[in-house]
Amino acid sequence: MNYFLETGDSMFEKVLAAKERLKGFANVTPVMTSRTVNRLVGAEVYFKCENLQRVGAFKFRGAFNSISQLSKAEKARGVITYSSGNHAQAIALVGQMLNVQTTIVMPNNAPTTKRAATEAYGATIVEYDPVKADREDIAKELETMNDYTMIPPFDHVDVIAGQGTAALEMFEEIGKLDMLLVPCGGGGLLSGSAIAAKDMSPNCRIIGIEPELADDATKSFKTKRLHRVKNPPTIADGTRTPSLGQITFPLVLKYVDDMITVSEEAIIEAVKFLFSRMKLVVEPSGALGLAALLSRKVIPEGRIGIILSGGNIDSATMTTILNS
Repeated sequence: MNYFLETGDSMFEKVLAAKERLKGFANVTPVMTSRTVNRLVGAEVYFKCENLQRVGAFKFRGAFNSISQLSKAEKARGVITYSSGNHAQAIALVGQMLNVQTTIVMPNNAPTTKRAATEAYGATIVEYDPVKADREDIAKELETMNDYTMIPPFDHVDVIAGQGTAALEMFEEIGKLDMLLVPCGGGGLLSGSAIAAKDMSPNCRIIGIEPELADDATKSFKTKRLHRVKNPPTIADGTRTPSLGQITFPLVLKYVDDMITVSEEAIIEAVKFLFSRMKLVVEPSGALGLAALLSRKVIPEGRIGIILSGGNIDSATMTTILNS
């Protein structure tokens, strides 16, 4: 079935169903404000703190929503995925919770904190060199060889629906917004959030934010043709996916209003601001929305929501950022 051709209502119903499935398992993360941010940008800004989600990122939502729906036989055979970190941790933790064997194809340059947490949750890690090999090819080969079930990091309807629950919670708590800024890697969080937003706050403008060095989704959005950027050298490691997916690309085109990019310098300044002024530990990928506001790449209007997508940053990277 071509899920991306479904009506907005049926996709939104999947987000609502995911919310029910996640009750008692996912954290209902707080929405925070900052008078300093409001003063600096001249608008009301609300931060959905998915850095305080289980495993430190929104990825837990999609992982649980997907694995919890597998049949008993599928769970017994185990699941596989490929990820540089946050999705890896989420799949590993959900596997531990539901007694499902997990295998993760992970690059050899993945952040140390993310790899350590993934191993601690009991996952088997298959390491690869991203310069020499393709993670999806490795994962598909192992999937076939071992009869695993693939739970990809973003291009999966149940993953997308799970991710959309973050925005759903935000709208339920604070009401309508004029604008929602969402980080974009593979587009799972962005498309899920946009689906939720268009039902909960129809006039809200949904804007996806990417690093300038990893601008595949922005190029794809502007040209209506899928672009790829392989191994982009951005500090925002969660956005290093080469392209949007076969499901997320059409959803982004349908539900997202605009895509913009931000510089590495703007990302670093946003991480520093969140740490020093709001006392929040947010990884570079998670700080993209604030980076867009503070650097004026997005001109604020009215009530603005920002999803802080994750907080998994290793000490060496944070030290470098804070000392820059």
